[in-house]
Amino acid sequence: MTSVYIALGSNLDNPGLQLQRAVDDIDSLSKVELSGCSKLYISEPVGPAGQPDYYNAAIRIETTFAPLPLLDALQAIENNHGRIRTVHWGPRTLDLDIILYGDEIIDSDRLTVPHYQMHLRNFVLCPLLDIDPDLTLPDGRKAATLLAEVGTAGIEVMATKYPWL
Repeated sequence: MTSVYIALGSNLDNPGLQLQRAVDDIDSLSKVELSGCSKLYISEPVGPAGQPDYYNAAIRIETTFAPLPLLDALQAIENNHGRIRTVHWGPRTLDLDIILYGDEIIDSDRLTVPHYQMHLRNFVLCPLLDIDPDLTLPDGRKAATLLAEVGTAGIEVMATKYPWL
C-alpha cells in the first residue's frame, strides 16, 4: 500500500457537500482505504475574478492503485460530480489533485507529483498539515516550513471534524 495525499476543492453547487461526497466516493473505491482527513476550510479563489470562495480539504489514503489509474479514478469522480473543464482555474463543482504519492517524484504529461504549486497554496498546505504536522516532501522540504513562507491570509476553518456537515 502507498500513502497518497489528495487535495479537494469546490466552489459550486453546495461546495461543502461536494467535498464530503467526494471523500465518501474515494473511500468506496476498491483499492483505497481512507487513513486521514483534514479540517474543512474556506479560501479566496485563485484564478479569474468574480468566482465564489472555495471550500478546501485534504485526505490521506492508502492504496494499491498505480498513479495514473488513481488519477483516472479521481477524474471519473470529478466528472460524476459535474466537473466541466472550460476555464483554467475557473469555478468548479469538484477538483481532486494528487499532491503526494508516497515518496515518488512523477513528471509526466498527465501528472506532476508533488503537485507543482502546492508550495504556493496555503489552502493545500493547511489541510495537509492537519493530517500530518511533520509532513516532509520527497525533496526533503517540510510542509510546515512552506506554509510559514506563504502564510495563512485568506483562509479560515469552516469545520474541524469529518463529516463536516
